[in-house]
Amino acid sequence: MEFGRVAVLMGGKAAEREISLRSGQAVCKALQHQGIDATACDVTDIEGLQAVAREYDRAFIALHGRWGEDGTVQAILEDLGLPYTGSGMAASSVAMDKLRSKWMWRGAGLPTPEFVWVSADLPFDASQFSIPFPVIVKPCHEGSSIGMRKVDSMEKLQEAVSFAQQFDSEVLIEQWVHGREFTVGILNGEALPLIELKTTHDFYDFEAKYQSNDTQYICPCELDSALQANIQRLCMQAFSVMGARVWGRVDVMLDAKNQPWLIELNSVPGMTDHSLVPMAAKQQGLSFEQLVVEILASTCD
Repeated sequence: MEFGRVAVLMGGKAAEREISLRSGQAVCKALQHQGIDATACDVTDIEGLQAVAREYDRAFIALHGRWGEDGTVQAILEDLGLPYTGSGMAASSVAMDKLRSKWMWRGAGLPTPEFVWVSADLPFDASQFSIPFPVIVKPCHEGSSIGMRKVDSMEKLQEAVSFAQQFDSEVLIEQWVHGREFTVGILNGEALPLIELKTTHDFYDFEAKYQSNDTQYICPCELDSALQANIQRLCMQAFSVMGARVWGRVDVMLDAKNQPWLIELNSVPGMTDHSLVPMAAKQQGLSFEQLVVEILASTCD
């Protein structure tokens, strides 16, 4: 397949910039090893994207977080007429928004934990809060667990909300699910093998994702085949409802009754040495190089 000149978009200007640089370099190297004319491009503004559109034939998006993963870059590339990997503008925007993802899944009848929304127009009201502790507090538009805290008391909850508001004007307070954490990669209409995440931290936070050496990734996971298939079907539904395309990753909690709960959808998952989609693809029989070429091939459809 002839791809022409490929720009691997990375870096950006979000809080996840350093992770994006690592993802982009890994993707670019893998494409080059396959004989593809790929160049790593650190893009932080519209002018940079316009330059890419003039010089390249297609783009592999390895941008994480706001601007690169929230539909903004996708909208600009569509306007410029440059084919790109992954989900379109609308699905990217909703997937980056944890609150509106949950509203969409609830509207489709899919299971997601109870939650409360905090914003400038709806400030946190302790007297009206009824979700049992523990809960987890999240900025609505950040990734890589940035700004998140698990709390078990009202005093700590108020502190956690204030902390999350340093990253985002909208904050999600979500019911904590006691159970096991899984992630499911999606690639071209198929759910990849489940990965169970085990960490000594309270949850799979930034340090557990990118810095810790004791985080365990169990793949193949230790669930019976029927339950695995059920979770994969749910994640495919969640992906489809969002309007996502080509590839992504759905995070799920499994409670003590083996009920899966949708947590979030990542439309541009990490592609670093700690990343989960490459790990699941390997279990499926796809090398990292084969994975990135298959994702890139979607731009030729």
